[in-house]
Amino acid sequence: MRKGEAMAVNPTEPGRVPRISRLMALAIRFDGLLKQGLVRDYPDLARLSLVSKARVTQIMNLLLLSPDIQEEILFLPRIINGKDPISERHIRPIAAIACWTEQRKLWEKCKV
Repeated sequence: MRKGEAMAVNPTEPGRVPRISRLMALAIRFDGLLKQGLVRDYPDLARLSLVSKARVTQIMNLLLLSPDIQEEILFLPRIINGKDPISERHIRPIAAIACWTEQRKLWEKCKV
């Protein structure tokens, strides 16, 4: 490729990635930053992200979901038009439950 020449971009699937999928990816990224020591704590994440500490906590609570639910959220189908069928508010009560078996039951109901 020559200087100034644009790279060819592969076409993507139509639609957009659901917001909950983006938030799940963000929670995983934030967790990585904390584990690597690149940020010290949630207030640091909040300052860097320009959101409140409470919002960082809400995002990070997605990590309390069972790993299989996290994976499903990451790979939800793209939204062609309209509102996202599953929002982060739908997921909060599920993440608040410590038992992964109970989480899975509620997740199945949420997906319907």
